[in-house]
Amino acid sequence: MTDTDANALVDRVREDDLRLHELETHADADTAATARRRLIESDAGVDLDAVGSYGFPADRADANVENMIGAAQVPMGVAGPVTVHGGAVDGERYLPMATTEGALVASVNRGCSVIDAAGGATARVTKSGMTRAPVFRVADVAEAEALVEWVRAEEDRLREAAEATTNHGELTDVTPYVVGDSVFLRFRYDTKDAMGMNMATIATRAAAEVVEAETPASLVALSGNLCTDKKPAAINAVEGRGRSVTADVTISREVVEERLHTTPEAVAEVNTRKNLVGSAKAGSLGFNAHVANVVAAVFLATGQDAAQVVEGSNAITTAETREDGLYVSVSLASLEVGTVGGGTTLPTQAEALELLGVAGGGDPAGSNADALAECVATGALAGELSLIAALGSRHLSSAHEDLGR
Repeated sequence: MTDTDANALVDRVREDDLRLHELETHADADTAATARRRLIESDAGVDLDAVGSYGFPADRADANVENMIGAAQVPMGVAGPVTVHGGAVDGERYLPMATTEGALVASVNRGCSVIDAAGGATARVTKSGMTRAPVFRVADVAEAEALVEWVRAEEDRLREAAEATTNHGELTDVTPYVVGDSVFLRFRYDTKDAMGMNMATIATRAAAEVVEAETPASLVALSGNLCTDKKPAAINAVEGRGRSVTADVTISREVVEERLHTTPEAVAEVNTRKNLVGSAKAGSLGFNAHVANVVAAVFLATGQDAAQVVEGSNAITTAETREDGLYVSVSLASLEVGTVGGGTTLPTQAEALELLGVAGGGDPAGSNADALAECVATGALAGELSLIAALGSRHLSSAHEDLGR
């Protein structure tokens, strides 16, 4: 790349010979990004030097962004190590967290140390499956009933059509829902180590074509919002989407008192009155303190779809006193994660996945994404434990004051 090359592209855009999105067809990705950035700097009267100082070849982001001008750099910290006794991961792990919220990593790190003092957290993926739910129009409820019966009888045909579009995805079930003359078919797929949203969409389109060809139903939209993607939804809390994962730990009274400066009774009461009663009164779909904080930070660090933090933070935290101390759990109903595809291929995100030991496809397929889900759940458990204890000991505001944040 030369300044002359970039400036020539800028001139062509100004002369209406090229559009901004066409630059990569006339130059390498870095030159195109530089030219686009210079044009924007000139038009907006701003300096984008920091945006333009990125540490990877621009063509590595071809599949992830359009009209690239540079990169947004988010500070990344690490919490841990924390011991995870999972179904797919067993041992110590550092948790990479990209965030701009001061005190977050420190809080999660404190929770990790307490979990380790208790011997580590136990974590399990209890259900998995990416969903896509198209909506069809029918004449009336009688035709809706006929469509539902046809789908139940012909699920194997739908499976054959859907799975012909992918080398890895498997259609596990199709669940019909009827609302008047609308019929929603919620397709669920095992997408292995991919988060699988695109895979599910392409496969469902093929299956929907069979429905239209063989029944009177007409496809209105490939997504009918019963999936449900990137929106708060009770169906995800109940039925799950992506991975449903739980992490828990039992902590001795001595550790609670010495490390968290509170008591098991205080932690349990704060959780009941805040996370359960308070959330219920607010009509919340999440019954937790700040699971979204950990989910968002790990998502940004590891290249997950950041908008799916909406579903990922759909979690319930429980806490109860036991004879030997304090039991705490976090259950995330719809954590949508993957270790292949999407943002996981970007250089820094790939390194974060390497740090966790889950980069790329797992053996068996799906095990790396399961391991990532278990690590996220353990991080969420650490974050919940630390924040609830800070509230129980009335140290939350003083902790932020001490850190100057």
